Amino acid sequence: MKQVTAFAPATVANVSCGFDILGFAIDELGDRVRINLSDNGELKVKEITGDDGRLPVEVDKNTCSVAIQAMLDALGIKQGMDIHLYKGLPLGSGMGSSAASAAAALVAANELLGKPFEKKDLVPFAMEAERIACGAAHADNVAPSILGGFVLIRGYDPLDVVKLPVPDGLYCTLVHPHLELKTADSRSVLRQRISLKESVVQSGNIAGLIAGLFQSDFELISRSLKDVIAEPSRALLIPGFYELREAIRSIGALGSGISGSGPTIFILSKGKDIALKASQESEKVFEKIGLGVDIYVSEVNDRGAYLQTP
Repeated sequence: MKQVTAFAPATVANVSCGFDILGFAIDELGDRVRINLSDNGELKVKEITGDDGRLPVEVDKNTCSVAIQAMLDALGIKQGMDIHLYKGLPLGSGMGSSAASAAAALVAANELLGKPFEKKDLVPFAMEAERIACGAAHADNVAPSILGGFVLIRGYDPLDVVKLPVPDGLYCTLVHPHLELKTADSRSVLRQRISLKESVVQSGNIAGLIAGLFQSDFELISRSLKDVIAEPSRALLIPGFYELREAIRSIGALGSGISGSGPTIFILSKGKDIALKASQESEKVFEKIGLGVDIYVSEVNDRGAYLQTP
């Protein structure tokens, strides 16, 4: 086999209370990477489309090549590969754009090398790409993009990734305002210290959300979608955030929050009908403030990254 194409989905990270430790995958929306083996022993980023020429092609700066190089280093081998990246996700969107590129590249490269790694073992290599992209080797985007489903990062030293159950009928509405918010900028506004009271509140919400997923308790999920650490600072960077939260209360949505570092907002709902109503309410909010949006409605994608047939 000389050529493989893989797809990796968009993700929602943090999920309100789960800063840097929770994430889940979205259906259909994501990035594609095609890789061709070469005989020159070098990694090369040959083509990038969908980024308006903004992403780097240098192998030590592009998330696809950085992730693959980390995998090759772990194997102790050299292998030439030509990388073709097809961006389906907007940059700086809060939908795991850099993570999806790295995840797709790793799944494709792993296949070409004869599958030396299981899917879960690819996560640390994708984290190295995140370090290059945003300055922090976090896994709450790359883990769900690779593995699919709802994922808990229980710990980083050593890395401990746990897949969580997803209740039937849990839908997500993603609202992407037409503005870019770089992860590094969004992280820069975070407080470095929190109070004991805030820690207790946040811990209770994380535990409640995870318990709600296990028990398919939508009311518990709804009560737990509260972030007292990152959201208060980051929401100020996202026009329409609080207006949207107020608008979806009357339609029965479970709750909303910032997807990753923003500006995308996620809304969780029980059932597709409410998720579609949430999308309609979102359109009204952003039309009123004069800001364009893209809206996606999806179930949680349990498949993760996968190979695509030519």
